[in-house]
Amino acid sequence: MRNPFLHGVGGVLSADIAVPEHERELRFYSKVLTTGSTPLWQDDLTNNQGTPVIGLGARTPEYEALPLQWMPHIQVSDVAASAERTLELGGQELIHAKGDDGQSQWAVLVDPSGATFGVVPAADDDPDRSNRSDRIGCISWLSLVVSDVSSMCEFYEQVVGWSAAPADKEGGIEMRRPDGIAAAEICPKNDENERIPSVWILSLPVGDFDESLRQVRDSGGEIVKEETEARHAVIKDPVGVYIALQDGN
Repeated sequence: MRNPFLHGVGGVLSADIAVPEHERELRFYSKVLTTGSTPLWQDDLTNNQGTPVIGLGARTPEYEALPLQWMPHIQVSDVAASAERTLELGGQELIHAKGDDGQSQWAVLVDPSGATFGVVPAADDDPDRSNRSDRIGCISWLSLVVSDVSSMCEFYEQVVGWSAAPADKEGGIEMRRPDGIAAAEICPKNDENERIPSVWILSLPVGDFDESLRQVRDSGGEIVKEETEARHAVIKDPVGVYIALQDGN
């Protein structure tokens, strides 16, 4: 079973990014994501149930150090331990927020391949949310393209508690939560995906896939890779950020 958007260790709670040209970016994503007769997303980029899933913020001086890429927030059992292990394995710590008591609240980390991600405390289980089969307007998948798959798998096993298992795609590895549910995929760089950088690619479901791709082109974006049969496409937005669209039907 694949489902990154679940509560608990190894699950993805949300994702965000701080961008230049914020108003332009907001217009772009509002057009691209809110397609179809029953859109899965609202103009404010919450899902159609009003739940915050992705956040598009302005690139203020406070966030200038953050790489220009979408950042998934992965739930972990111990934020401080994940940050410490990241540094030991050759990654970086960009932000580490702590409370007045000195306890870690969340952190922004970078893996050795250059992919940025956040770690947050694991949320309590929510049976009503976890058992939803449709997960309307939620992150549908995460993928990372790297030169050295095995070392990146080991990194995320130690930092966020995932475990590795062979994926359907040749050479790809599924990264699974402790409960066995697949949350992401790490893929080898090859001729087919050479244009995709080593950043976490969020796949977001859309109501009208073809119309969303048209909006990408018309709004200053670019389609980097399209899988026609799978109804999936990696795109680049007007400021050069990569993300993927998935047919939500």
